[in-house]
Amino acid sequence: MSATPAAGTASPRPAQAEAAAPNADAAEIAKFQALAARWWDPNSEFRPLHAINPLRLGWIERLAGGLAGRRAIDVGCGGGILAEAMARQGASVTGIDLADKALKVAELHGLESGVNVDYRKISAEAMAETAPEGFDIVTCMEMLEHVPDPASTVAACARMVKPGGWVFVSTLNRNPKSFLFAIIGAEYVLNLLPRGTHEFAKFIRPSELVTAARRAGLEQQAMIGLTYNPLTREYRLVDGDVSVNYLVAFRRPA
Repeated sequence: MSATPAAGTASPRPAQAEAAAPNADAAEIAKFQALAARWWDPNSEFRPLHAINPLRLGWIERLAGGLAGRRAIDVGCGGGILAEAMARQGASVTGIDLADKALKVAELHGLESGVNVDYRKISAEAMAETAPEGFDIVTCMEMLEHVPDPASTVAACARMVKPGGWVFVSTLNRNPKSFLFAIIGAEYVLNLLPRGTHEFAKFIRPSELVTAARRAGLEQQAMIGLTYNPLTREYRLVDGDVSVNYLVAFRRPA
């Protein structure tokens, strides 16, 4: 969960075929399992995700030319905040995650809200084998910095999207400023996120993400930063500042 503002050692690991074990970190899954019941509480640890959801949804809609009638999949959907929002805009949405407690919360909230999303406990890599070229829109938001092999997840997203379709990714940059903002500031000073939510070494530079996407056959279309003002408690999408949180839109050539 990298919804709040985030000096470098690591880069995305090379993409590789999913073996018996999925591309997942048990400790990372456990973090979100423990918080599952609070996904839909806008004043909980997930408050940042509720706050940025209209921003990221609007950005996706503008670039993709709307969601109505489109088939979309949210990779690492958690409790379903973005998945439900896309479904409300008319998309046929699948949400996938490996945290079963979060998926149960998502399903229950869907029953309460009346918003239909198809939730599945499956990895991105396995879903890519099940539904290659199956989606017009693939989203992978605030998730790459929580998996052992982010390039593998990017490659799976590329396999799932149809030719001409869109892949939207958000994550955290890896530099001194992101360490100060996303870990020291967000987790220890402002208490916007639980301590230990992020590991700095797993943050991903934009150049690393774009390289992984290019190798997977995707073409970059847009990149934008997400900033947080602690005085006004407001988030904004900002062109040109991808120093902490950032979003990238890719497209698979038709």
